[in-house]
Amino acid sequence: MPPRTRITKNMIVDAAIEVVRHSGFENINARTVSGQLHCSTQPVMYHFTTIDSLKRAAYAQVDQLHSAYLMNVPEGQDPVLGIGLNYIRFAVEEPQLFRFLFQSGYAEENSLLEMIDSEELVPVLAAMQEGAGLSRDRTRQVFLTVALFAHGYASIIANNGLEYDEKLIAEHLEQAWNGAVLAAESMEYARNGAVLAAEQGEKP
Repeated sequence: MPPRTRITKNMIVDAAIEVVRHSGFENINARTVSGQLHCSTQPVMYHFTTIDSLKRAAYAQVDQLHSAYLMNVPEGQDPVLGIGLNYIRFAVEEPQLFRFLFQSGYAEENSLLEMIDSEELVPVLAAMQEGAGLSRDRTRQVFLTVALFAHGYASIIANNGLEYDEKLIAEHLEQAWNGAVLAAESMEYARNGAVLAAEQGEKP
């Protein structure tokens, strides 16, 4: 008789993610997860005393998967456009995981502004700042504009409300990026002009 497979905590988390992929985060429970593993519910409840703790562990792993997916931008491609397209493409390829991340209430970040301050985005914002010649704050505002645009597209697609047309979406993302940069440059120019005028007014 072959030895019984030992069910580990990581195996349970992976099984929970597969449940999300196939039937949504609402269906994570001891029965569905143990069904994925072809075992009793006992190992699931041993490693996770509550289903909520299992959902949070699965969420953390999906969040890492999503971050890695976003940052996988081909060399030579504009990082903002690449991340924006990856954000939307993830919703196309993994609609249930996208819903889990952004429509389940398990996100630790309570706003896009908190997400922008994450460590994963530091090199992206630095590249944007250098390329656009903007201040750090203006760069964050530009990214926020593009992120809101991409999130809107991705949310509609994940909920089966829009057909995915990558060429059209790429054009729209580029327009959103260019428009946000122009707006930020105008604000930067106006601010610098106001500072200069104030300094000149102070001179005797």
